[in-house]
This record gives sequence, structure tokens and C-alpha cells, in this order.
Amino acid sequence: MASALEIAADVFLSTNRVQFSGIIKDMKTIAYIHTDFKEKFGIPRQSGLVDARGEVHFAEPYNNPDAVRGLEGFSHIWIIWGFHQIEKDEWSPTVRPPRLGGNKRMGVFATRSPFRPNKIGMSCVELEQVEMTKDGPVLHVKGVDMLDKTPIYDIKPYVPLADCRVEAKGGFSEENNKNVEVEFLCPIPDTANKEIIEKLLKQDPRPAYKDDEERIYIMDYGRWEIQFRGSKDHIYVVKFS
Repeated sequence: MASALEIAADVFLSTNRVQFSGIIKDMKTIAYIHTDFKEKFGIPRQSGLVDARGEVHFAEPYNNPDAVRGLEGFSHIWIIWGFHQIEKDEWSPTVRPPRLGGNKRMGVFATRSPFRPNKIGMSCVELEQVEMTKDGPVLHVKGVDMLDKTPIYDIKPYVPLADCRVEAKGGFSEENNKNVEVEFLCPIPDTANKEIIEKLLKQDPRPAYKDDEERIYIMDYGRWEIQFRGSKDHIYVVKFS
């Protein structure tokens, strides 16, 4: 038999279910981020892994300079954003994390997978500058893992006292924590950021099942198209245009 507390909780949830279900739909898009990632393929799987830069441009009426007053004193910020190009509405209680080679299932709430009940992402990025423009503040950030024009729902300062946990455990994310080797078999233009591109490829953007060493993958970054192939532990860049 249910306890009085359980009965009260059921009544509360049934009464407020409609209100709760509309919370995500009612979330305001306060800004958009502009990055060099025009396609999902190749984006770092976590923020801070690669020094890729982005610009956060606020939408009206959130482009009021007062809204970011004091933010320049923080070195890092949390960005809450939406996976706006995930078309599947279905979700699964388990997913195959790339970190585990795509061969082992983990609970969706134990991962950062974009295929979630609510398509919300969060990233901790470095705040390099708060620029004031005629259209409102622009945040220059580094370490992004977001697609160009990703909608942003909220921004919060990173507070080391509360957010840094030196004793924290990384679970299975600490397994197989090894980057692949990258070799350029073609010339790279001087105007391309070779360091960033190499770091992106070291994260190995290929699908977990990568058994075809002759297959050519294409990654877009900024105005560049990078073609590469590779083995299990090595990537070869074969064309850069």
C-alpha cells in the first residue's frame, strides 16, 4: 500500500504534469553561437578538448549590456544549449559511447549523448573577451563543441569554488583515453590553422566501427574541406581544399 507521502507526490505530479511538460517548450533562446563547425561530423565530443573558438551573439531583448555586467571577471562560463539538428524524437535508455568504441552500452544519463529525452547540451568554455557592439554584447569563447548557429538557452559563470571538484571520478570516460596519430600527406595552406585541425583529428571523429582503412572521410572546418582516411590508431590527411 502506498504511503501518504507517495500518494501526495502522485497527486502533485498529476496536477502539474501539463505545467512541467511545457517548461522545455517555453525556454527562451537568448543567443546563438557562431563557430567554424558547419557540419556535425568532426565536432569535439566534449568542450575544452580543442581550442576552437566561437562568438556568442545575443538575441533581442537579451542583448542588453546590463545582462552581462560583471561577466568579464570570470575566466570560464557554462553554456546551456540545444541539439537543434537532432531530428529523431525517440530516445533509448542506453547508448553506445564512442569512448568505449561503440561496442558497449551505457545508460543515457551516464553519457553526454545528444540522443536524450530533452535535447539539451552544456559546455564549459573559456571566456576570452566580452565585446560591446552596436547590436549588443558579443562573448568571444574558446574550447567550443557546438555547431554553428546553435541556440543558447542560458549562460552562467563558472565558479571554481563550487564547480571544481578535484576528487571527482570520471567513470568510464577515463577508459581508452588515447588519441590517434595524425599525418598530413598533402600540403596545408598557410592560412589554415593546422594546429586546431590536427587536434580535431586526434580526437578521431570517425564512427566507432572503422574497419575500412581505404574509406575517405570528409570533415568541414571553417572554409576548409579536409579529406582523410586511416587505420585504428592513425589518420592520414590526403586532401585539403
